Amino acid sequence: MILTVLLFILILSVLVFVHELGHFLVARACGMEVEEFGFGFPPRAAGFYFKRGGKTMYSINWIPIGGFVRIKGENGNNKNDHDSFSSKKPWQRFLVLIAGVVMNFFLAAVLFSIGFTIGLPTMIDRALPAQAHVTESHLMIMEIVADSPAARAGIVSGDAITSLDGNKIDDAEQARTYLVEHGTTGVDVALETADKSTKTVRVVSEPLKGTATVGIGVAFVRTGLVSYPFYLAIPHGVIATVQMTGDILQSFSGLIVGVFSGKNVGASLSGPVGIAVMTGQVAAMGIVYLLQFAAILSINLGVINVLPFPALDGGRIFFLIIEKLRGKAVNERFETAVNNLGFLMLMALVMFVTVKDVMHLFK
Repeated sequence: MILTVLLFILILSVLVFVHELGHFLVARACGMEVEEFGFGFPPRAAGFYFKRGGKTMYSINWIPIGGFVRIKGENGNNKNDHDSFSSKKPWQRFLVLIAGVVMNFFLAAVLFSIGFTIGLPTMIDRALPAQAHVTESHLMIMEIVADSPAARAGIVSGDAITSLDGNKIDDAEQARTYLVEHGTTGVDVALETADKSTKTVRVVSEPLKGTATVGIGVAFVRTGLVSYPFYLAIPHGVIATVQMTGDILQSFSGLIVGVFSGKNVGASLSGPVGIAVMTGQVAAMGIVYLLQFAAILSINLGVINVLPFPALDGGRIFFLIIEKLRGKAVNERFETAVNNLGFLMLMALVMFVTVKDVMHLFK
């Protein structure tokens, strides 16, 4: 448990550190004074300058999750100082604000590229390039229908089908056909779990609630560890980042639609506790799975930060767009008040999902 918490803190700290490093580097490149680059959150444990008379304090803080960059004039003050954020042109401020998000996507591409060099878990139902090398191929369970024969039998996401009625089946379409033809009389499904143990369960197809489908209630795909030569791993890492970003954006849009349509979306959210638990589960599967998980978290962090919500980078960019359209800045007090309100709302959301995660753990 302690190792899981430390691993979670390490991953989250790296993701946030890279995000803040993007703000820091671009701010310095645009001639802005960075007053503090902090690792972790206050209260401050220690602080230092790299050189005598340096303007940037590098601090280590007691709350070891994430970090922050404090730029001179970022709250609208010091407008007459040439090295302040507020004195710079809109395009320069935009670059500083978007830099953190770009760095999160860049980190994800790097992690995916490293993963594809080692061998990254990938769906292989489609044809792969000739240079791809596939190992540890499995029929992986991706989703379970609630209260279905599979769910009642104890099949969970992450289990891998090794055989059906003793017949070894590697092809996903062949497995679907076999379940359709023999499911109504019952099929013995042999599985390998995430911790490499084995089990066999018997399932019988039945009409699935809320659908017109008869089945055992599982969705599965053929997966394997796919690796490429170094020179191909990089472009495939970039492609994976773009594809995963699209998937995450689609999930966020579905979440937002669910909120406005009155659907219960609380079960779809996980806070720090839930992510920490997932970190431990993924770490137990191996380093490549942890790399993939960290890359997905990095993309999530980038997508969330670019949303036009107060207190996030996207919210500040939104105010910047308004300034550009109006020809003058939004009232400083109003923008500060909106950002403070947004921050409180975000903290309330974090508290809500954290309580939910803790209650789920006790269950």
